[in-house]
Amino acid sequence: MTNAVEGAEDSVRNGELDLQAKRLSPKDVVVGIAASGTTPYVLGALKYARKCKTTTVALTANRNMPVARIAKILIAPEVGPEVLTGSTRLKAGTAQKMVLNMLSTAAMVRLGHAYENLMIDLMDSNEKLSERSVRILVEASGENLSVATHALRKSGHNLPVALIMLKKSVNAATAKGMLKTFAGNLRGALGEL
Repeated sequence: MTNAVEGAEDSVRNGELDLQAKRLSPKDVVVGIAASGTTPYVLGALKYARKCKTTTVALTANRNMPVARIAKILIAPEVGPEVLTGSTRLKAGTAQKMVLNMLSTAAMVRLGHAYENLMIDLMDSNEKLSERSVRILVEASGENLSVATHALRKSGHNLPVALIMLKKSVNAATAKGMLKTFAGNLRGALGEL
């Protein structure tokens, strides 16, 4: 990406069309992000999401704008005026990024991708992440490095499966089955719900 797609945010219809392609359901959540609170694309997307009975969230720096009235949930950090008038990439953009980090972290926890304060659903796709996986498994299981490394290897480098193996004293196939029974929710598989 080298050039901005100018005017893309000015189309209410494009916001609706892009979400139609996603086939929304009432189980989904749509977060509309518009620092100004008036971005047509975001307004169109949120209006369409409401028609689908999808939960809608508005993330804006201005709580008295149309986006706030359309969404079911409003998140509007008070950031005050920007240092450079007309630039929402400063305080408003930073605040929105922080809120999105909080929302995505909470979603990962709710979906079972965390255990205690550990990111447990980690893909060890490089050496650094492989070492991190072992450290996380040692901390989560209370086992020593050698035992954790062996379990991780036997699990096919699947951290949640390895943790179930260690905490429940089962083999990899049984641990995978337990995880599948609980639709991937680690706490459910461990009986900790």
